[in-house]
Amino acid sequence: MRPINRTNLAESAAESLRAEILRGRWAIGERIPNETALTELLAVSRGTVREAVRVLISKGLLDARQGSGTYVRSTVDSSGALDRVKRASLRDQWEARAALDVEAARLAALRHTPKDLEHMKRLLLARGTVSDGGREAFGRRDIAFHRSIVEASGNRAIVELYDFFTSAILETIHSTLSGDLPEPDDRAHAAIVEAIAASDPDKAAAAVRAFMAPVLAELDRLLSQ
Repeated sequence: MRPINRTNLAESAAESLRAEILRGRWAIGERIPNETALTELLAVSRGTVREAVRVLISKGLLDARQGSGTYVRSTVDSSGALDRVKRASLRDQWEARAALDVEAARLAALRHTPKDLEHMKRLLLARGTVSDGGREAFGRRDIAFHRSIVEASGNRAIVELYDFFTSAILETIHSTLSGDLPEPDDRAHAAIVEAIAASDPDKAAAAVRAFMAPVLAELDRLLSQ
């Protein structure tokens, strides 16, 4: 590991450590050198090392354990890929949302509890319209409804992915309310809940596809112009 330039020390230190982790210098679960050793390796202050380690903890590469040290949590840095997902086109975001929603609805039909179903119905009624508090508030209520379906899927990975997509999905929903794209109506939303309540996974998946179809069709039309 070579000493780093003194331009943006914390950022450079984090990048140097990240490169070593991705190269496999330390295995997953292995403790990295302590603060003193890293200070010498990187030729920076302890404060800079602490900040660099915090950055890598936030990226999910490192894990700090009180009284034990700092350990490698992952050797895969997904932050760049996730940033690219956020910059994807509106159509790509809708297709990604559709994929998550379809599978979540299918699983929710198989795994939902009475409490899950009650929660979905309550949030469906609470969606209201854009005139109830404005576009942003409506978007939050709509996300809450769809997230209740995702939660009912019982799949933690889908829930985590859906949470990541929330900001992009909100922007997408706002686009559908601008007049350029159709907003699925209450009946389309209710059809998803009815299929889940009937414990019919195929019908639930089909209801979500039907829900998304008008938006994707309009996006295709706009992109072809």
